[in-house]
Amino acid sequence: MTAFQTPTPGSDPAVAARRAVMALAAKATAHELKAVRELAPAGVVDLRPPETGLVMLRGRIGGSGAPFNLGEATVARAAVRLPSGATGFGHVLGRDRAKARDAALLDALWVEGESRDRLEREILTPLAARIARDETRRTAEVAATRVDFFTLVRGDD
Repeated sequence: MTAFQTPTPGSDPAVAARRAVMALAAKATAHELKAVRELAPAGVVDLRPPETGLVMLRGRIGGSGAPFNLGEATVARAAVRLPSGATGFGHVLGRDRAKARDAALLDALWVEGESRDRLEREILTPLAARIARDETRRTAEVAATRVDFFTLVRGDD
């Protein structure tokens, strides 16, 4: 099991690993995902050319209330097939079609498995490290502004 696999109880480890890789792709910058193009074999077919659209965001009050339509978000999506037959899908927030295609290419290469070690070494491990650094920095910035409230109880006896 690699560092990119976060299994949940009762889930298929392969599905959990793919989910974790795509979570990293969602947090990647377009520049970071561009490196996946170098690993792509010749003859990649666009099953669904990159396109933009809208998705409805749903929310719940308190996390358990009745769902409601919160609003819409712009997304880009793409689907590719490698010459080996492996298929990949990419969905990213925003309008960056190239990033969506790169995410789909990353997914297809992960599914294919032949270049998985190189993907982990050259793209996923540095990406996970950068995300962890950003999260640590963000946590430190929030902690610096944290205010601890306490209540003084006055005795009324």
